[in-house]
Amino acid sequence: MLAVRKTAAGPGNVSVQEISEPVAGPGQVVIEVAAAGICGTDVHIVHDEFPTEPPVTLGHELAGRIAEVGSGVEGWQPGDRVTSETYFFTCGSCRWCRNGRPNLCAMRRSIGSRENGAFARFLAVPARNLHRVPDSLPLEAAALTEPLACVVHGVSDVAGVRAGDRVAITGPGPIGLLAAQLARAEGAQVLLIGAPGDEARLETAHRLGVEGAFLLGGQADLGEAAAEVLGPDGADVVIECSGAGPAAGTLLDLVAKGGRWCQMGLYGRPVELAFDEVCYRELRVTGTNATVPSAWPRALRLLADGLVNAEALISARFPVSAWDEALAAVTAREGLKVLLTPGADHAG
Repeated sequence: MLAVRKTAAGPGNVSVQEISEPVAGPGQVVIEVAAAGICGTDVHIVHDEFPTEPPVTLGHELAGRIAEVGSGVEGWQPGDRVTSETYFFTCGSCRWCRNGRPNLCAMRRSIGSRENGAFARFLAVPARNLHRVPDSLPLEAAALTEPLACVVHGVSDVAGVRAGDRVAITGPGPIGLLAAQLARAEGAQVLLIGAPGDEARLETAHRLGVEGAFLLGGQADLGEAAAEVLGPDGADVVIECSGAGPAAGTLLDLVAKGGRWCQMGLYGRPVELAFDEVCYRELRVTGTNATVPSAWPRALRLLADGLVNAEALISARFPVSAWDEALAAVTAREGLKVLLTPGADHAG
């Protein structure tokens, strides 16, 4: 089968290769991947800005159908529609694993970086990681369960966004748009801020019902827009989703005294920030890393109930064989969420 592989350490070194199909080991299933989303982490891997153990197949956002069930697996059968958590292995015994936070396990091995991932027709994963996709939810939308689970963990668990909060979010990419929708579903007022080039993404935000969507660098005044959506005191919660250094300064200007800061975007390099303001304003600064198991059922319910619209974010689909074109579309920020559809290489 064809697979998108990180072949060696260093920038680049990612190509489409022919590899053997996986076999389900004890406690595992093999998923036939219907759709897999290209994530910002995959781009970081291309540029060698995220740790990997090559050679390894990329991809960790997925949905599909079970193709094979390994020994000892109960409750699952071929044909079941599923998505999968990304942690192929965690120790299960450290303080983080025992407290439901395997995302912080030092022994964690994830698909798409240290274990073979979803940018291929078939993928082997532990059956304990599976979640059933509701019949009403298209598999392409279900492929965005993982990024939404990241957002559920960040916005609801870590940042603690609740009804009545006023929230400012930077970065109207897929994560920012999911975060804005979730914050609205929690009952918050939302200001979503983009940079030049984000015009179409902010239009998508308007269509999704986000109250305020603002483009930096235009003639409009951010202060006026912020006051209209956030009120005179600023944002109760600010969420940085862009991974762009200047966005941090923008949010520092908007956050209210005693407010909460949640960092979701990865910068890939050090950034400068007037950190004394954290003291002067008594800000609570948190980061959020990937997902926790409890976020997955909530993410699937949000998608199935229509409280978060993932399909509106899907802008392009490519077969695995067209990886170079898919990566170019992501790098050029064409559209929003780009999917790989491995079955397209075998159609007909």
